[in-house]
Amino acid sequence: MDNNADKKNIGQPREDGRIETGSGKRIAGNIIKYFLLALWAVMVLFPFYWMILSSVKTYSAYNAETVPAFFTLSPTLQNYVDAFNAVPLARYFLNTLIFTVITTAVMLVISISAAYAFSRLEFKGKNVVFTIFLSLMMIPNELVIITNFVTVTNLGLRNSFPGLILPSIASVFYIYLLKENFEQIPDELYKAAKVDGTSDLKYLFRVVIPIAKPTIVTVAILKVIECWNSYVWPRLITDKQEYYLVSNGIQEIRENGFGRENIPAMMAAVVVISVPLIILFLVFRKKIMEGVSRGGLKG
Repeated sequence: MDNNADKKNIGQPREDGRIETGSGKRIAGNIIKYFLLALWAVMVLFPFYWMILSSVKTYSAYNAETVPAFFTLSPTLQNYVDAFNAVPLARYFLNTLIFTVITTAVMLVISISAAYAFSRLEFKGKNVVFTIFLSLMMIPNELVIITNFVTVTNLGLRNSFPGLILPSIASVFYIYLLKENFEQIPDELYKAAKVDGTSDLKYLFRVVIPIAKPTIVTVAILKVIECWNSYVWPRLITDKQEYYLVSNGIQEIRENGFGRENIPAMMAAVVVISVPLIILFLVFRKKIMEGVSRGGLKG
């Protein structure tokens, strides 16, 4: 009882007017913690601030700065107009949306099906096949890109949406992530479902997917971000404007959109391209955090 009383008295004034030292240490620790968090927030958010600031500076003002200015007294939206006029950025947005939606949807179907097969179904050589499957993660992306380029070219799919989409519809990492998540679902649920005569497909849609929804949403959002920011493969497999994505559009603005390097207009294009991803994160942030932090099922 005396120990509990001492703990309750921490931070309370004593008879001599002094305060228990435990409270001071806790306050100092909180100050340091929040200072480091604030410092980290500034480091993370500053590039976004600089991107937006540069996008509202005039071209002449930006190039006249010998020392970068951290604010502007004469903001302008002309850079956004220039970005859309220099290249068909709206068309690139539509291309990127088509590419992202189709690729993510097909990837989810393949990844969920493969993860369920590896986690619940029994078939000969399953462990060997999965080990070989995981070994594909050891192959450098450069080699995969070269192989995909040769394959797509031989199939005559260059400068086409199938050529853009096909190499991105499967991911070993996402299959592995979903498999590990599916295996955390108690076996008793699967056995009970089989006793009731439930098929594997029905069990997948009625039990597995609802339980693993946070992880599936996280995988989908990560894939959307990956597709939206894709640059190397679209740049390699397409050389016609009608199949360019937004990442190619920014490079096009830099190379020949103005006949010069117009950084403010480029930053304006980057701001416009980043807005959908920021909105996506804000809308699904709770699901993302739940999917990332989830380590198992609560019983």
